[in-house]
Amino acid sequence: MTLGKHEEQYEGTVVQVGNSRGMRLPAGFFKAHPEFEGKVKVTVVANGAILVSAKPATRRKSTHDESDPVVTSFLQFIEAQMTERPQDIVAADATQLRRIGKLVKGVEAA
Repeated sequence: MTLGKHEEQYEGTVVQVGNSRGMRLPAGFFKAHPEFEGKVKVTVVANGAILVSAKPATRRKSTHDESDPVVTSFLQFIEAQMTERPQDIVAADATQLRRIGKLVKGVEAA
């Protein structure tokens, strides 16, 4: 996967922490991202891949807030790509719309 100019990668290590295991990340990560000072949520998105989300300390979850962290992450990625490369945005043509229609035929939205 190609990283956009706003995306970063950090290497860490899995370590023993008491009777549990944890992930040790470099101090630079926490300096660059202070939102990860409290609780976090880890979502397994594929074999060998996780999404780590910061959990806000004071925000109360709305009863209507059923967002999927994977979808949210993907939408944030798309938004960044659209902002960074607006010249790549093109209108869908009739052929592409037919292909999309075939892919979603019979799919019901919840």
